[in-house]
Amino acid sequence: MGQKINPLGFRLGTTQSHDSIWFAQPTDYSENLKEDKIIRDYIKNYIQKTIRIYSGVAGIGRIKIQKRIDKIKVIIYMGSPNLFTEEDGGKPPRIEELKTNVEKKVNCVNRELKIGMKRILYAYRDPNLLAEFIAEQLKNRIPFRKAMKKALELAEEAGTKGVQVQIAGRIDGKEIARVEWIREGRVPLQTIRANIDYCSYTVRTIYGVLGIKVWIFLNKE
Repeated sequence: MGQKINPLGFRLGTTQSHDSIWFAQPTDYSENLKEDKIIRDYIKNYIQKTIRIYSGVAGIGRIKIQKRIDKIKVIIYMGSPNLFTEEDGGKPPRIEELKTNVEKKVNCVNRELKIGMKRILYAYRDPNLLAEFIAEQLKNRIPFRKAMKKALELAEEAGTKGVQVQIAGRIDGKEIARVEWIREGRVPLQTIRANIDYCSYTVRTIYGVLGIKVWIFLNKE
């Protein structure tokens, strides 16, 4: 029970809200959806190429997009946005470079693009950053059980009520794929009022692709 639907979509309107906020006519909906994907994919690729990830804390938690007729506002939630906005040797801040590149990717004629950064106060309360931490550990050939237990410890120190981590694929290079999971505390997936944050993360290792799923219980029902 409670594992047959995306936990975020299951709770829309109660504890979760949309990451994209805009309105479009049916004929324009697909173009706006495609535009959102282009913006998110480019920002993630750009940050991964230009910023060194420090134990997953500097990664992206989520990207929220708000659109109006004359404006596109993008808010990037990061573990440490200072790493992204600092200047290098007198060059303009990377945020301006990112904005210029995104404007080239999407149609910004008669529309103003604004990109802002927000710091996630407790980085390991965010499932995306926690999954990224596990992914970095797996890439460095750390045993998966050790990586999962360390992730639970970090999440517990960040003040979560419960955490569940699942890794699927050819774990440790075994020929037969399998699923391993671990849980600490309570993770009530059936309760809509429970504030559950969730992410699904893909990591490419030398022995194949692994899927990481993280559920974090942030409060009581």
